[in-house]
Amino acid sequence: MTTDEPLHFPGYEFEPPTPDGPEGEADGLPSVPRPVNWNVLTSDRAAFEWVELDRWVNWLRRTYGLGPSIIPPLWHRHSELVWELSALHLHWLCAYDEEQHGSAPLGWHQDFAEARERLHDWVAACGSRLDRDRATRQTAWPGEDPAPSVEEIPIEDRSADFRRFVVADVARRRAVEDAFIAESDDSNHQQ
Repeated sequence: MTTDEPLHFPGYEFEPPTPDGPEGEADGLPSVPRPVNWNVLTSDRAAFEWVELDRWVNWLRRTYGLGPSIIPPLWHRHSELVWELSALHLHWLCAYDEEQHGSAPLGWHQDFAEARERLHDWVAACGSRLDRDRATRQTAWPGEDPAPSVEEIPIEDRSADFRRFVVADVARRRAVEDAFIAESDDSNHQQ
């Protein structure tokens, strides 16, 4: 499987995202790029956003020759990298919109230089590398339970890991949605 190929998740049928309001287009995408708040995405929207961000990150690392000290293979497992790359993606979409001012791409490149520095710092802090990864270390504050220990894992197949990660994330979100709907139905039946 190439990185530009659409991802298929066996056993999961993702509904296309619904329009985000009056300016939504027929395919369910907003006509104006919007920030992605990963904390509140529905399961279907998360599936879509993960695939889109992954495609763009692959394009970005190849186009600009970015090594694993800037974008490691398992970037999707590190929230600090997800948030930075997601914001950079949105900035790129807006800068290269056909209705944007002609100097917007230059502004994006200036911000991209700063973002690369932050990405490098976060990759160094989390310890993710080309061939191995570990969860970002957490520090427990006084009075908190000790932070769990982290171990490095070898990276065997980046694409397979991404698929497993997205399926698990979407399943977790669906479980929350299903629980909310079930609780709502129970509340309505008791009235």
